[in-house]
Amino acid sequence: MKKLALAAALSVVATGAIAGGYVAPTVVEPVVVVEDTSSSAGGILVPAIAVLLLVLALHHS
Repeated sequence: MKKLALAAALSVVATGAIAGGYVAPTVVEPVVVVEDTSSSAGGILVPAIAVLLLVLALHHS
């Protein structure tokens, strides 16, 4: 009787693993992120302010 119960339990476990059948994997489309470029004036602003402060510092000494 124990062997019959064990065989029944194992058959339930074994059939549960393949119960759903084959499912094709879903294809995920890549996300494209478009980022706006900054203007070229942003790259000259900090050095221009630094030169202005240097000129003012030399002028006042």
